[in-house]
Amino acid sequence: MRPVTRLLSAACIALAAGVAAAADAWSELAKPGAIVLFRHATAPGVGDPPNFRPNECATQRNLSEQGRAQARRLGEQFRQRGIAVGAVLTSEWCRTRETARLAFGDKIRDEPAFNSFFGQGAQERDAQTERARRVLREWKGPGVLVVVTHQVNISALTGHGAMSAEGVVVQPTAEGPLRILANVQP
Repeated sequence: MRPVTRLLSAACIALAAGVAAAADAWSELAKPGAIVLFRHATAPGVGDPPNFRPNECATQRNLSEQGRAQARRLGEQFRQRGIAVGAVLTSEWCRTRETARLAFGDKIRDEPAFNSFFGQGAQERDAQTERARRVLREWKGPGVLVVVTHQVNISALTGHGAMSAEGVVVQPTAEGPLRILANVQP
C-alpha cells in the first residue's frame, strides 16, 4: 500500500471511531441512571488568582465568550437528542455554575464534593474525591445526572482528563477510578 493511501485509510478509520464514540455517548446517556462529568467550558488561564473566593466571580477565572457558546451548545445537544436531565450538580466556582446554567437552565445545585482542589494536598484531594464517588454511586435517576466540575476532579475520579466543555460518561465502581463509557465532545 502506498504511504498516502495508508495515511488516508488510517484517517478514515480514526474519523469513523470518533463518530462511533460520539454516537455511543448519546446512547449511554439515554440509559436510566446515566452519569456525565463535564469539565467547565473555556475559561482562559490555569487555576485561580491567589486570593480568589468561590462566591465572588470577580476574584476568579470566568468563562470567555467562546466558553459561553460551548455551554449553550452542550444544552442544545441534550435537547435535540431528547436526553432527560434528572439533576445538575456543580462546584461552587462561577465558571462551573455558569456552564451549567447556560446549558441546562436554573435547575442546578452546588455540590462541594466537586469543587476544585487544584493546589491542595493529597490528603484533601483523596478525601474530596471519595465524597464525590459516594455522590455518584447514590445516583439512580430518573434521567441523567450531569456534573459540571474541573479538570483535576475528573482526572482524580477517572484517571483521564477532559478538555474544556468535554463530558465523560461514567459508571461508578465499588473502588478506584470510575469506568469511562464514552466521551461527549464540545
